[in-house]
Amino acid sequence: MEHPKNKNQINIELPEEIADGIYSNLAVITHSNSEFVVDFIKIMPGMPKAKVKSRIILTPQHAKRFAKALLDNIMKYEAANGEIAESTQNSDDMPPIHFGGPPTQA
Repeated sequence: MEHPKNKNQINIELPEEIADGIYSNLAVITHSNSEFVVDFIKIMPGMPKAKVKSRIILTPQHAKRFAKALLDNIMKYEAANGEIAESTQNSDDMPPIHFGGPPTQA
């Protein structure tokens, strides 16, 4: 007989090619009325071009849950390791970001 606690358990598979992860030091978030799009980008100093390394598309409800979960994890991290210092770099110092192709619309 299955334990009632296991009824809501989800088995998550992590393929080897995904397990290594992708390094990103910039995220660009856009949204429409039906979805949030998060592009994770690796930008290197002195390089005029940066590549989107991964794109995640979320429903508004999942985006809000993700934001809450991320904030909860940041708070737990800071409680254990001290406050995360924010970058002193002003967003105005960042070069303009252009994606290849026409601007998107929803």
